Amino acid sequence: MPEPHALDRPEILRALFHPQQTGRSEPPAGALNLDLPMDDGVIIGCRLFTAAKDAPLILFFHGNGETVPDYDDIGPHYTARQINFLVADYRGYGWSGGKPSASSMIRDGRIIYRAVRQWLQDNGYSGKLLVMGRSLGSACAIDLTAANNAEISGLLIESGFAETIPLARTLGIDLAALGLAEKDCFNNIGKIEKVTKPTYILHGQRDTLIPLRQAEMLHAACGARSKELQIVPGADHNSLLAVAGMLYFQEIKRFVDKITGANDWRSSRKQFKNKQKN
Repeated sequence: MPEPHALDRPEILRALFHPQQTGRSEPPAGALNLDLPMDDGVIIGCRLFTAAKDAPLILFFHGNGETVPDYDDIGPHYTARQINFLVADYRGYGWSGGKPSASSMIRDGRIIYRAVRQWLQDNGYSGKLLVMGRSLGSACAIDLTAANNAEISGLLIESGFAETIPLARTLGIDLAALGLAEKDCFNNIGKIEKVTKPTYILHGQRDTLIPLRQAEMLHAACGARSKELQIVPGADHNSLLAVAGMLYFQEIKRFVDKITGANDWRSSRKQFKNKQKN
């Protein structure tokens, strides 16, 4: 058995996780379900929205209280922009088994990443792989990218946190009073120092659950030479997409294209020359 995380105390877990369960539903047109076994046999549900097998793919870890089916209307916006989009649940969320914990979330994230890479290879997917995390999911995304920096092509963080202790305090748990330091927690700010791949951080200006200062800290600490912080005026923690609208997907598309080279000057020049010939 893996060692429990310092955050794996009942009073902390009750504050950190709010699992919502759903039955295993049929995926929308153009999507498919992936049921991935963890190291203890628990099944984690994922859903893949495919644009093309040679398109880049974003492995996405959602926020607290969300589930894979919540992204059924969002996935097609990615595929319409030629980005494959794979959403992963946590234990106890959606149709996934088990109960959530800090240790299982991080451990499962690493297993999901390896299983997804193998599945993509086995099924002929060849595009670059990026990792994205929203809110609580930022812990998985940053951990994975820091641990697999050489393999992952880019990191995207939406409404993410740098420090666990202030977030827990907002949720009603004083981790410092329990004798915990940031290094004992998710330690996003420490892990993102190891990330050197292009990084895009998106945050709402009026986020009170995870204040903008947390995104600024992540941006400052990130070890990548190519890193961006995009602030959405007027948006809070849960209204970022609603406020940004289609600009949200356009900006992510721009970032992904920059990584894949689809919008660099050489590609643009080549496209221009081809049009001239035709």
